[in-house]
Amino acid sequence: MVTPDQVLTFWLDEVGPKGWYQGGDDLDASIRDKFADAWDEARNGAYGLWLTSPKECLAYVILTDQFPRNMFRGKGLAFAADRSSRAAAKLAVDRGWDMSVPEPERQFFYMPLMHSENLVDQDRCVRLMSSRMTQDEGSGVRHACAHRHIIRTFGRFPYRNAALERASTTAETTWMDTEGYAGALRAVDAKAAR
Repeated sequence: MVTPDQVLTFWLDEVGPKGWYQGGDDLDASIRDKFADAWDEARNGAYGLWLTSPKECLAYVILTDQFPRNMFRGKGLAFAADRSSRAAAKLAVDRGWDMSVPEPERQFFYMPLMHSENLVDQDRCVRLMSSRMTQDEGSGVRHACAHRHIIRTFGRFPYRNAALERASTTAETTWMDTEGYAGALRAVDAKAAR
């Protein structure tokens, strides 16, 4: 079995902040090779003991929320453990465990809420990023607001539709073809400039 330390060492130290949002085939393959079996076990109920302390809970959230987005990029499996990662993240926040983890890794407790297609989760993510993160110079808050903007507009993330075999509306297709995520960021920036 994989240990929390293996997850954290790989993601926080080996990949690190410069690699967290870069992606790429090599990183995706490396995560799959090292952690696909552990992710599948977690998705099926294993690793519950990781939800008993801040450090282990952070490892659980990374394993179930961040890693599948790399391992299964463009596929429905990327979102298959979202319910578990959201529950773990909410548990951590409710217990104040997020505040015992330094920045920038603290943000990973909030990412499952940012990835949620529920507006209440989106609002909570924006509040947490705004009030509990200080070192990201607003970029985390900006992206949280952009995600919330998309959910407010469509009630879901249109760019997941193909992977989840959902039909896109005309408005979603137009948005993806013309604006997409960059348009959501522009909308957030325009609102902030008012």
